[in-house]
Amino acid sequence: MILVWIALIPIIGGIVVWPAGRLHPLAPRVISLAILFVDLLLTLKLIEAGGSGAWLASFYAPWVPSLGIGFRFNMDGLSWILVVLTQILGIIAVIVSWSDIKDRVGFYHANLLWSLAGSIGVFIALDLFLFFFFWELMLVPMVFVIAIWGNENRRRAAIKFFLFTQGSGLLMLVAILALVFLHQQQGGILTFNDAALLATQPTGPFGILAMLGFFLAFLVKLPAFPVHSWLPDTHTEAPTAGSVILASIMLKTAGYGLLRFAVPLFLDAAHHIAPLAMWLGVISIFYGAILAYGQADLKKLIAYSSISHMGFVLVGIYAFNAIAWQGVVILMVAHGVSTGALFIAVGAIQKRLHTRDLAQLGGVWTDLPRLSSFGTFFVLASMGLPGLGNFVGEFLILRGTYAVAPLVAVFASIGLIPAALYSLIAIQRAFHGEATVPRRVSDFGARDVSVMMALALGIIVIGVYPQPLLNIGAPALGNLVPAKQVSALPQKGRGG
Repeated sequence: MILVWIALIPIIGGIVVWPAGRLHPLAPRVISLAILFVDLLLTLKLIEAGGSGAWLASFYAPWVPSLGIGFRFNMDGLSWILVVLTQILGIIAVIVSWSDIKDRVGFYHANLLWSLAGSIGVFIALDLFLFFFFWELMLVPMVFVIAIWGNENRRRAAIKFFLFTQGSGLLMLVAILALVFLHQQQGGILTFNDAALLATQPTGPFGILAMLGFFLAFLVKLPAFPVHSWLPDTHTEAPTAGSVILASIMLKTAGYGLLRFAVPLFLDAAHHIAPLAMWLGVISIFYGAILAYGQADLKKLIAYSSISHMGFVLVGIYAFNAIAWQGVVILMVAHGVSTGALFIAVGAIQKRLHTRDLAQLGGVWTDLPRLSSFGTFFVLASMGLPGLGNFVGEFLILRGTYAVAPLVAVFASIGLIPAALYSLIAIQRAFHGEATVPRRVSDFGARDVSVMMALALGIIVIGVYPQPLLNIGAPALGNLVPAKQVSALPQKGRGG
């Protein structure tokens, strides 16, 4: 039952905070923080209690029995890691928007909580209809956050985000229904239960087409080349907290979906498209890095860098290698922390200097030394500096991929060179040099420093001692597909 409460508490919280904004602007903020802290404590208790077998906790109740739809929630180590990441960054999103949101505060926090609730549901739902329900719940409130509280071109960005995500979501729904009906045809049972559908394993052209419905939906959300164009505009126009949730949480639902559904449900088709998927990942690494290098807008630069980093996730998943999969989990967490922090830093710069243009940001370190210190640190973390979390994730992905596809690993590693270039250029142009105009602005205060210190500590701990995350996630990764389908030891093969 605890999983039901973990999913329900943010939904109920959104219903509570909406009218609370009419009583006092502070009420939605305080209530949202309390709700997310309670939700986090419930999730942390699960790892202490352990669980039976592969699951830390499970719950099932019928929803629409005649259609085989039920409330089926399961949490393993992989789900636990991503739910905790969602809750922690949700708390930070509330804190960073504390003084930024002044209009319709209750409705803003309601949408924030509902979007987080959708993300949590995505990570724990193992009924495919329920999964799709939470997938939609996650996206729709974010459209409101962008369209109402975003920047100048917010409505155009919100519409683009909606069209891309909803269009790809419909493809996934068609694929879900196709898989369900095939299972019914084979076994005579209509069900959306993931555990039952795993036995279907469609092959041939039908299997490839059904798998592509999942694959394309997750590829859009990851995002990867060539279905990435919604991301830069959405990030540019979204408020700071919206960008944090988009980059740090929502992109991870795509990586999780590939690992949990697109690969295990269609093993034969997934192996068939693995070379294409890995090379798409390599293209995304270079494409995102090169476009980030050419950006004058600091927020767009970070947005394009996410496309590059998520390319490593795509490569690692389709390497079908245990080490690479562990790297995928570490990189998703580390990217969530470092990129979330970068969007917070850029939002703070925009609030104080009213620009994100790198040509106008020179000398920020002189005026805002604390902000610039944290900004530099997280740019280096995102670049993959050894000793920090992103490096561990990318190293494990490249190490695991090299065992099965050496050529892919070599090209992916070359993609780290333009990443270093745009990172160093961002540091030099934004924080160093001489200021273009005199500035009198306030630096990070105690609340901002506390948030950034917490994120910095997280990225250092992951980089120096990632073993706890590896230990929590390894059993879940080992249970996703049959052991013979995943390479645990170096061996030459596909893509090399």
